[in-house]
Amino acid sequence: MAATMNQAPDKVEADLNRIDERPIDLLTSRRSVLAAQLIEPGPDPDALQTMLEAAVRVPDHGRLTPWCLQVVGKPAQAELGELFVSEFARSEPEATEERLQLERIRPQRSPVLVIVSSHTHRDHAIPEVEQLLSCGNVCMNLLHAATALGFGAQWVTNWPAYNPVIKAALGIPEDEHLVGFIHIGTAKSPPSERARPHLDDVVRFLPTLPPRL
Repeated sequence: MAATMNQAPDKVEADLNRIDERPIDLLTSRRSVLAAQLIEPGPDPDALQTMLEAAVRVPDHGRLTPWCLQVVGKPAQAELGELFVSEFARSEPEATEERLQLERIRPQRSPVLVIVSSHTHRDHAIPEVEQLLSCGNVCMNLLHAATALGFGAQWVTNWPAYNPVIKAALGIPEDEHLVGFIHIGTAKSPPSERARPHLDDVVRFLPTLPPRL
């Protein structure tokens, strides 16, 4: 059976993030909105609560809850921005003030910022990789929930996710992962589609196992 591509790279903007039709239409049209394009209003407390409840309804082998979510308020976002500047300047002493300003606003670009990190149960029968995958599912569910409620969202990492000083400031142990900064807000303008893989390139149908090499 030949697989076909349902979404063309030049998909029109109006076809993205469809939330008023069938649930499957949201899943097949979801598109992240760049954090820099997210503006007020953000979700109110009730909407955010709904998003967070949806975020943690993920596969969790062993019911270990191997993740943690932190909703970062505006004062903490500003503090985090100054820490980003400090750490970036330490590693890039020749950085211009303009470049440092980009780091300063990095965690403050959207109305709501949620940080998702791992909380791994080591020496457990459930492999650590499965626990980390569950954590990634939390991020994806949060994107879907935000989109379903009519907001834009983006999951980002970049260098701050791997910086030990930043992780420590957020109470994330050195041996855990900062899996994502999830930005949520109202899209300033509709997102545009990007190229998607052709299913023929990534999907294989196996009526029988392939010959052993």
